[in-house]
Amino acid sequence: MATQSKIEWTQVTWNPVTGCSKISQGCKHCYAERMAKRLKAMGVERYRDEFEVTLQDDLVELPHRWSKPRLVFVNSMSDLFHEKVPLDFIQRVFQTMKDCPRHIFQVLTKRSERLCELAKELPWSPNVWMGVSVEDSQVLHRIMDLQAVPAAVRFLSCEPLIGPLDDLSLKGIDWVIVGGESGPKSRPMKPEWVESILLQCKEAEVPFFFKQWGGVRKKRTGRELLGQTFDEMPTNFYESDVGTQISQAHV
Repeated sequence: MATQSKIEWTQVTWNPVTGCSKISQGCKHCYAERMAKRLKAMGVERYRDEFEVTLQDDLVELPHRWSKPRLVFVNSMSDLFHEKVPLDFIQRVFQTMKDCPRHIFQVLTKRSERLCELAKELPWSPNVWMGVSVEDSQVLHRIMDLQAVPAAVRFLSCEPLIGPLDDLSLKGIDWVIVGGESGPKSRPMKPEWVESILLQCKEAEVPFFFKQWGGVRKKRTGRELLGQTFDEMPTNFYESDVGTQISQAHV
């Protein structure tokens, strides 16, 4: 099953893996962990083990059933490159993505070392966007790992942004997303942190997407930055079936 997403930079989520474990400060208030607890309490069978890493084998080929082009966030409830996910399973997920060129798949990981290690074993295709989470300066090494990966589109998700990132390496990076932490106990994001990243993206001519200010009630804080909304996407998005479809819907 695919789930319509409220995440501003995608359309649907596809979770062939569920469950994860904390690896850095960005994981501290994990929304997926909160959601897994809620789904278990509701009796959803896929979350009977709550947030334990679980391979959802029957969902690996799900995108084949979608005839309409979609922008797909892969594993919103997990990390495809978690150490408990076997290489052959990751290869099957990548093969499905390759076999469904009408869709764009957005894969995001915090485990950049394993991504870099396994990259040569994976069937990369033009419709796979590969990203890493960069929440503060302690995890800048993830960018270097990503830069070594042969993805058609490489992107950074600076969310939840919990510290300044004033010296980003944007060579070979095609897109940057920035967002504040939301939900209970959310940590504040300073405007100057966001503005610094925006300036760096402008100087490097990298598309910039501002997702949210966050906070306990993120709808109140909104998405405007310096009086405007930033919804920029990677260049090849506008050349894709998904991009064409979305553009025509807004004419």
